[in-house]
Amino acid sequence: MIIEVRTYQLKPGSVAEVEKRFGEKLPVREKLSKLTALWHTEVGALNEITHIWTYDSFGHRAAIREEAVKTKVWPPAIGEFIVSMQSEIFIPAPFSPSLAPREVGPLFEIRSYTLAPGALPGMIERWAAKIDERVKLSPLVGAWYSELGGLNKWVHIWAYKDAAERQRIRAEAVAKGVWPPGGAASGLVVKQENKLVMPAACSPLR
Repeated sequence: MIIEVRTYQLKPGSVAEVEKRFGEKLPVREKLSKLTALWHTEVGALNEITHIWTYDSFGHRAAIREEAVKTKVWPPAIGEFIVSMQSEIFIPAPFSPSLAPREVGPLFEIRSYTLAPGALPGMIERWAAKIDERVKLSPLVGAWYSELGGLNKWVHIWAYKDAAERQRIRAEAVAKGVWPPGGAASGLVVKQENKLVMPAACSPLR
C-alpha cells in the first residue's frame, strides 16, 4: 500500500468553500477509490488543507487518477482558491494502523521529522519497542516514511479530543517513561515540525 498526502495552500477565507465543493464532488470520486481524510490546519500554516488517499500501488494510483480525469469526476472546482499544491507518497511502517474510517479526534497532530540519511531502520526499531504502551494513552493514526517528495521523512499522526487532552497525554507519556522512543536524543532526527488539524465534514477519519 502507498499513501498519498496532498497539501494545498488556499487563499485566505476560502477553506470553508473548498471543503464544501470537495464534499459535494466526493461521492462520485469515491466510486473509483476512497478518501482517507480531509483536514484543515488549526495551528500551523493557515488556509491549508490536507487530503490523504491510499492506493494498492503506484500503478493503481496512476490508473485511478487517469480514470478520474477522463470521466471528469475529479478534481472539484477549487482551482480559483489554490495558491500552491504539494504531493508526497509514503509507505506505512509495520505497526501503522489501518486507515479505515473512524472517529478518534477531532483534533489531529501531524508530526513530520526529517531523519539523518540511513536512520530509518533504527527509528522503526525504536518505535516498535515502545508503540504498544504509547497507543494505550491515545490513538496512533499513522506512522509512515517517505517514498517520493521530501526524502528521509518520518510522519506520525496522533488523535486527541482537544488540545488539553493532547497536553495531558504527552506529559503523562513522558512521566511514565512510555514516550518518546529516543530517536531525537540519539541523533536519528535532524529536524522536527508539527501542526494541529481538524476534519472537514466529509472526512472519513475524524
